[in-house]
Order: sequence, then C-alpha cells, then structure tokens
Amino acid sequence: MAAIIEITDITTPELDLFARLTEAQLRNRLEPEKGVFIAESPKVIRLALDAGHIPVALLMERRHIEGQAKDILERCGDIPVYTADRHVLASLTGYPLTRGVLCALRRPKLPTVEAICRDARRVAVLEGIVDTTNVGAIFRSAAALHMDAVLLSPTCCDPLNRRAVRVSMGTVFQIPWTRLAEDHTQWPETGLRRLHDLGFETAAMALSDTAVSIDDPKLKAVQRLAIILGTEGDGLAHETIAGCDHTVCIPMSHGVDSLNVAAASAVAFWELRVR
Repeated sequence: MAAIIEITDITTPELDLFARLTEAQLRNRLEPEKGVFIAESPKVIRLALDAGHIPVALLMERRHIEGQAKDILERCGDIPVYTADRHVLASLTGYPLTRGVLCALRRPKLPTVEAICRDARRVAVLEGIVDTTNVGAIFRSAAALHMDAVLLSPTCCDPLNRRAVRVSMGTVFQIPWTRLAEDHTQWPETGLRRLHDLGFETAAMALSDTAVSIDDPKLKAVQRLAIILGTEGDGLAHETIAGCDHTVCIPMSHGVDSLNVAAASAVAFWELRVR
C-alpha cells in the first residue's frame, strides 16, 4: 500500500526528484540503471505503467488521492506518495502541475536497433533535434501516423525529458524507440550504413534542387523506408543528405520555404506510410 506523506518542508531532499534535479541529473549518465524520468498527468502516467515502467515516487495534490489518481496508487505498490495543496506543490516545482500529478519512474534499458527494426517497414530517424516540444510532437505523430519505430542520432534530446513526455501525450511509451548511435562520431556515416544493412532505403527530408516531391510514387513503393528529419534551424547535415538514397521535399506555396520539423514530420509520416 502506498505511503502517503504530507509535505511540511519543501526543502526536504526526498523531493529533489520533482523540483531540484536537472534533466541530466535525473538521467544519471554515469549510472543509467539508477536514472529516473518524470511523467506528468494521470493519463501519461497510466501509459507509462501500461508499458511496464517501474514507479519510484509520486507527487500529487491531496484531492487526487481519492480522485483521479486513485487507480494509479493502487497499481504502484508501497512507493512514497508526497502530497499537499496545489499552491504548496506549485511553490515546490515552480509551475502548476498538469492535472495535479507527477510520477518518477525508473529509466528503461533501451532496446537494440536491430530488435525494434526487425519487422519495421517505416521508421523515423531524428538528427540533432534538441527542442523538447518538437521531439514530443514528432513522437505523437509517429505513433499516430503509422511509423513502426523512432531512431535518434546521438545529439537528439532525450524523449523522456519531462516536457517531451508531456507533449507526446505518453506516446513515447507506445512506439518503440532507441538511439541509432551513442557516439557522435558514429553519425551519419556509420548510422546510415547500419540502416542500409538492415534493408532500409533512406529518405532525407531536405530542401534541395534535386529533391523529389513527397508524393512521388517511387517513394511509396519502397518496402522499407527510413524517413530522416533534421534540426529545427539548419536542417539535416550535408553529409547526411549525401549519404541518403533519396532527398525529399514537401511542395510549398505562398513563398513559404519550409515547415516546422514537427509539422513536416506529420505530413511525411502520413504521405509515406505503408499503404
């Protein structure tokens, strides 16, 4: 049974998980098996639990103990549940809690690229995307619009960042993902070769005079396709584009040259899905 702990001192070290540790400290890169991430809101927490993630502690408004978080407490065993009124929690975290509940969970061991790509026909590959809102939105589109997995370059932000998890609406727990490489020296050359060895053709989403339109029939006919999206400002690296089988663009009008990467991902995933 969960241990309900009334917060009387917001400086207590047990609350550091929710308020004072940076994202890097939560990841605990030196000992990743001890790392945690934060899920926010009952819906997202339920999806994390459904995916098998192990809860460590909960922080919630007092009214949710017998309210919308009651079923979550029943699933979480004897972990500590820290509680107080809304204004106390806002003074602790520095922001109002989304729907009044946070959960700290153990970081999972990431699967291998080979494991999540074994039966995949369409995968999204994210290169150097550091904006957490964009990463969360891309994961939501990938899950909704028929991608089989998401692969990350070494310089992509962490999909288990609190904001990325929230923006994704928990889809980071519903679609398989992993890092295509841990070392920046392994991308793009080694990473692209790895994709090719797994049987994928690669499509770089980029502005280029030689790019084909996203509705080109030959793209839709590709059996296994990796759709590669670049960082918000500069787009994909020249080396990445040069190493891909196809360069693909979304036709624009009214003098607009490109879409935000999250919006472009949704168009690309839908248009290039397996029919």
